Amino acid sequence: MLHSRFVVPGRLKAHVAFTDRHGGYSRGDLSSFNLARHVGDDDELVAANRAALAQVLGLSGERLNFVSQVHGTDVHIINSPEQLREDPVTADAQVTTRAGIGLAIMVADCTPIMLADTEAGVIGAIHAGRPGMTSGVVPETITRMQDLGATDIHAIIGPSVCPRCYEVPAALRDEVAAVEPVAASVSVTGTPAIDVAGAAAEQLRRAGVSIDHFSRTCTRESEDLFSYRRQHSTGRFAGVVWLQEENPTTHP
Repeated sequence: MLHSRFVVPGRLKAHVAFTDRHGGYSRGDLSSFNLARHVGDDDELVAANRAALAQVLGLSGERLNFVSQVHGTDVHIINSPEQLREDPVTADAQVTTRAGIGLAIMVADCTPIMLADTEAGVIGAIHAGRPGMTSGVVPETITRMQDLGATDIHAIIGPSVCPRCYEVPAALRDEVAAVEPVAASVSVTGTPAIDVAGAAAEQLRRAGVSIDHFSRTCTRESEDLFSYRRQHSTGRFAGVVWLQEENPTTHP
């Protein structure tokens, strides 16, 4: 169920977790801990997987929030617990200052980025695929966090497809490199490739964000994680970030 877990210390603790594909209820190509509703899975099985994750993370009771991701740059700001009971918002990043609310981002090769300023009490989660990264979802999320008082943001970058495995046409590499030159790379066979995670890390660095952890795990190479490039029909794993409640017995 859990691939890795981290804590960012400060005035408040920020917890970060990345799931794997094991220990859930989904079947077939989606086996077994698929967290996405848009990949053809049984909705009841996805709900059971999400509930199990929320329970393990201590976020039960509708406190684990997902968004409808479209490879854009919209950032969903959660100001109140009532927003968690509404239909999923279309966005590719989430931000909140509320403790005890888990911000979830689903991926299967794209780069999940979890952000936290534990002194200001602001957290964010980003789905940084190639289109979103080149369009500016990373700096947009940082700006929204800064609007809420963040001044010392730390990042944990989760597993994603590595440039060795992200082969693309030369024209597409040139198009992306025109926006972020560090994204230009070469695949394991010497063909044009893109380093989305590296480009996102460069955007974080430019914005003054400290990178506390940068995963070396490639989703295409790891059988423990879902990968769209390895297996077109597949599920989604997730990155989650949440602030520890000052009083763990009180839920929002």
